[in-house]
Amino acid sequence: MAPVAEAQLPRLEDTLNSVRPAAPIAFGSPEKSDGPRIPLYSDEIATTPHRAYQNMRRRYGSLVPVELSPGIPATLVIGYHTAVRILNDPEHFPADSRIWQQDIPRDCPVRSMLEWRPAAIRSTGSEHTRYRRATVAGLDGVDLFAMHSTVERIALPLIDSFSVTGSAELIGQYAFPLTFAVVNSMLGCPAEIGQRAAAGMAAMFEGADADAGNMMLGQAMADLVDLKRSEPGDDVVTRLLADAAALDDEEMLHQVLSFFGAGIEPLQNLIVNTLRLMLTDERFAGGILGGSLSTRDALDEVLFTDPPLSNYTVSFPRQPILIDGVWLPAHQPVVISMAGCNSDPAIDTGVYTDNRSHLAWSIGPHACPAKSVAYLVAQDAIDQLLDALPEIRLAVPADELTWRPGPFHRSLTALPVTFPESAPLRPAP
Repeated sequence: MAPVAEAQLPRLEDTLNSVRPAAPIAFGSPEKSDGPRIPLYSDEIATTPHRAYQNMRRRYGSLVPVELSPGIPATLVIGYHTAVRILNDPEHFPADSRIWQQDIPRDCPVRSMLEWRPAAIRSTGSEHTRYRRATVAGLDGVDLFAMHSTVERIALPLIDSFSVTGSAELIGQYAFPLTFAVVNSMLGCPAEIGQRAAAGMAAMFEGADADAGNMMLGQAMADLVDLKRSEPGDDVVTRLLADAAALDDEEMLHQVLSFFGAGIEPLQNLIVNTLRLMLTDERFAGGILGGSLSTRDALDEVLFTDPPLSNYTVSFPRQPILIDGVWLPAHQPVVISMAGCNSDPAIDTGVYTDNRSHLAWSIGPHACPAKSVAYLVAQDAIDQLLDALPEIRLAVPADELTWRPGPFHRSLTALPVTFPESAPLRPAP
């Protein structure tokens, strides 16, 4: 997200302390919330999110008045059972944002992430069913067995590019280019189009020039759809074009755009956040050279504690609705905090091995349809790296790692590592 003037960033502790210590209160509109809204884009939430959710829960209960960006109010759901109720009730909590966005400026940093699109993520009812079925059919054609080979083919040259140097920055040199290439492979997308799409998506997540990023991503997707019409292949875009849903040009563009949006940034964050855990926690750090917990265990723990999207799965109630004694206003964002709900004392036991009750993939009609593919790619990407460089270590103390601020993602700014220099895995011919 673009830097915001310091005066625009109230300290989280000051925000929480400025309201009276009392029982959770009901609020029926942004203007009637008791005290200033909590800015989800603050550095403090990025740095210490779990403390922030704990403070929010103590003050507000399961429903928290927040700002997604300056002047953009929303309700953040941090109660697990409340979130489950909302996620399974699209009739009262539809994903359609068209009324909300009428009053939102085009240059609002979060608009491009929330605005209506003719795609499953922002639809409800029969249209959602139609888009969802086409999306699932496109993904069902992905060969998961072949995907192992695809990840290896992409991972090994990346590892070779830095293994001889003894150090690397794993986001820019490994996680991003690997995720980028895997998603392009699934979609049948040439590198040049994919690069434009990735740049546009990054601008949207950051909130820096998000409208321009949205336009860049849209043009890249239109170019990809045109290419696949003339040169079909064994890929998701070709299957979407051939689907019985008979998607028109605009619908095709937004289905493919959804794959990029859900595929690159969140998957990259899942890989990086899991590597961070494995490199900083002795239960896993020792495991790189023969410890007790596996990569899959680490993935499951990260999906609980540091999910790649901390806050998302947004809905817009059709009318004011009473939830947990709180009136939520009509047509204002209700944002599920996957990280906040996962840490709800009502369900968080601190035991994550073989525990799949987290909300990182969401649930209900808008649950992630690519969960199996994402698990496979993340696990294979991590295993390829750790098998090749078993003595890999952080290059800085763990407490010096920093997080990117923003209302939606959970993402490190960098993950620097060191390791003994080693010969390339694939010697040059």
